[in-house]
Amino acid sequence: MALPASDLTKQPDNRTTMELGAVLPRTAEVNDGHLFIGGVDMVELAREQGTALYVYDEEDLLARMRTYRDSFHALYPNSDVVYASKAFLNKEVARMAQREGLCLDVSGGGEFACSQMVGFPASRVFMHGNNKTPRELREAISAGVGRIIIDSRIELGRISEIAGELGVVQDIYMRITPGVEADTHEYIRTGCEDSKFGFTMNDDFAFRCVADVLAAPNVRLAGLHCHIGSQIFALHSFKEAAAVMVNLMARIEAAYGYRIEELDLGGGLGIAYTADDKPSTIEQFAEMTTTAVKECCAELGVSLPRLLVEPGRSLVANAGVTLYTIGILKTLPGIRKYVAVDGGMSDNIRTALYHAVYEPAIANKADQPRTEIVTLAGKHCESGDAVVVDMPLQHPDLGDIVCVFGTGAYCYAMASNYNGQPRPAVVFVRDGQARVVTRRETYADVFGRDI
Repeated sequence: MALPASDLTKQPDNRTTMELGAVLPRTAEVNDGHLFIGGVDMVELAREQGTALYVYDEEDLLARMRTYRDSFHALYPNSDVVYASKAFLNKEVARMAQREGLCLDVSGGGEFACSQMVGFPASRVFMHGNNKTPRELREAISAGVGRIIIDSRIELGRISEIAGELGVVQDIYMRITPGVEADTHEYIRTGCEDSKFGFTMNDDFAFRCVADVLAAPNVRLAGLHCHIGSQIFALHSFKEAAAVMVNLMARIEAAYGYRIEELDLGGGLGIAYTADDKPSTIEQFAEMTTTAVKECCAELGVSLPRLLVEPGRSLVANAGVTLYTIGILKTLPGIRKYVAVDGGMSDNIRTALYHAVYEPAIANKADQPRTEIVTLAGKHCESGDAVVVDMPLQHPDLGDIVCVFGTGAYCYAMASNYNGQPRPAVVFVRDGQARVVTRRETYADVFGRDI
């Protein structure tokens, strides 16, 4: 693994921190040259809690949850927002989702266990995963999980058998791969035909499998599900997916005499990782998807289903930032300027995995222009370990506090202990107060399970 070649033509943009627009958490501001979020000085917070450190703007999180909920309910009253917790899950964000009336999407037993630890109603939990183990299925069905999204006929058989043993009828969705090629990174494109997820539409396979689902005992086909990918800017992709799914609903009703009552269109709305990104708003996403479903249903004579969407990244990414301390400066003339920080691929694997792009700023120089092109290198024993590659930054000095924006999704969730690195703490900030909601790991935590 190695970094991409330097773009030696890239120029500083000279923007200050507050000129980064939609990348910033909504309460971000600069006071006396320091970056504040939620009324808390990020420089002081870094010194108190140590770095690397995940920080979330609690007001931003709440506002996004409420915007999703209210936008969909206003346009389509029979709808629900299902938070895709794989983006970022700890006990506190699960509690927040419950208080705001959201449902919860979990992938596998671990995320489901977290939901149960905080008393999240199992009936409002949707369980995903392309290879849920028998143990995970039994635990979920025993607890009364609301919906299990099935990915195969093998899984159908497992659920039918376990539900029968437990004496219950389990509501399920069929996950469909609708063949919609979303314009996003191939690793996070899930709705195309070559996908490990769901029932393919090729050769009418998904349609024919409906007969198996309807014939299986101890389960009820409550709805259909699709998810075409993540970080999608083109809203027409969601419209195309809705048309495919409603058409399938109509065919099922005509051929099998069975009405599909619920339709889950997944998530995937893109967010601003860079100051030049122009994603659609939550309100625009709600307008597009609800209108598409209503128009398709009217055209095909299908009763309006309960409509669900599963936002993850667009709820939490821009609300979260990561703080680091600069430890090493190294300039290779004509090649690259390295600024090494006390984190890296253990707390943010996305740059190495997807070549993700982030906007950084120095929190103690937040009012200054970003005049240099640097690579924020991690501390790990990999040449490809970097958080930010060739992006503008204020002039760096040893001990400066760097803030990387837009890290609220898939960073904490995908964190590791590579090189024995303890995972960072998570802090929520609001109204000038900071509270630790997940403590920093210790070396004892990292190696405590060893015999």
